[in-house]
Amino acid sequence: MFQQKKLWVISVLAASVALSACQPQKAEPEKKPENTPVEQPDLSGKLIGDAEKLKLNLPDCDGNSCPEISVDRLSSNQPFIDQFIDAEILKQLAAILSVSPAQDKQIEKTEAAASEVQAPSETKSALASVETPKLKLEKATQPYMQAFLKLDQELKALSSSQKISLMIKPKILNAELPLATVVLNTSSYLGGAHGSSSQQYYNFDLKTKQRVELKDILLPNQRAALEQRAYAVFKTWVADAKLAENIQDYEQIWKFKLSDNYYLSQQGLILQYAEYEIGPYVVGLPRLTIPYDQLQTILKKQYLPAPVAVEASAASVNSAAASESK
Repeated sequence: MFQQKKLWVISVLAASVALSACQPQKAEPEKKPENTPVEQPDLSGKLIGDAEKLKLNLPDCDGNSCPEISVDRLSSNQPFIDQFIDAEILKQLAAILSVSPAQDKQIEKTEAAASEVQAPSETKSALASVETPKLKLEKATQPYMQAFLKLDQELKALSSSQKISLMIKPKILNAELPLATVVLNTSSYLGGAHGSSSQQYYNFDLKTKQRVELKDILLPNQRAALEQRAYAVFKTWVADAKLAENIQDYEQIWKFKLSDNYYLSQQGLILQYAEYEIGPYVVGLPRLTIPYDQLQTILKKQYLPAPVAVEASAASVNSAAASESK
C-alpha cells in the first residue's frame, strides 16, 4: 500500500513538471547598455536663445529722479548673430547718447588702456581665456555709462527734476527658415518734451551665417517695383489715419521713401520706419505691410510662403511660354 502511494506521488510530481515545461516563458526585458550616448537633434538650422541683462554699475541713488538704464544682449546658439547684435548695441548707445566719432575713438583708447592692467602675462592670459561675451560687452559699455551719468549730472545742475532713462533689448522674432530675425528695441528719455524709441530688424541666413539685407531678397531689377507697391500702401495708410486731405499735401512735409529696415512676417513683407521718417511724432514708429500675393514677381522664391512660391513659379512659366509663342 505504501509503495503504491509513493508511486502515485511521483506520478503527480512528474505531471506537474511536464505541464510547467509546456507553459510559455516570459521574456526578460532587454537591458539597455549603460552610458549609451543619446542622439542630439541638429539645432544648427534654428536660432534659439533669449536676452540676458548686463550688469551695469550705477551709483547709489534715492528719490524719484534717479537715472535708469537697462541693456540686454542676445545669448543664443548662433555666436555669429550674438556678436553682430553686441556690436549694434554699442552703435545704438553711441547714437542715443550723441557720442561723436572723435569721442568714440577716445572710448576705444580708454578701453584699450583699461585692458592693459599691470599684471604678469600669465595672469592676463588666464583672464582673457575666461572672459565671456557678456563680460566683454559689459566692459565695452562702461564709457557710454559714464556719458549717460554725466548727462544726468548736467541736468541736475540745472535744477532739473527730470528722470532720464535708457533701455535696449533684443528679441528673436523668426527662429528658422527662410530667415532668422532679431529685433533690437530701444527707448530713451534724456530730457526735453518727450522720449524716443526705435525698432531695428536684422535678418540672417543660418546656412551661410550671413546677414541678409533687403536687396538680397529681391529678384534682379525689382527694387523700383517694390517701391511702387510700398508707395500704394503708404497712400492708403495716410488716408486711413486721416493725416492729410490728399497725398500731395502730406508729401510736402513727409516725403515717402523705401525703408531698408524689414522683416518677413506671416502677413507679408514689413517695412519699418523710424520716428519722423515718414510722419510726425504722433504716429510713432510707422510700418507698412505688403502682402505676399503682391510680391510674387518681386521677391526671390525662397522668401515667399510655400503656396505663394508655387503660384509665382507657375506665373513665371506661363510668362515664359507666352513670350516663346510670340
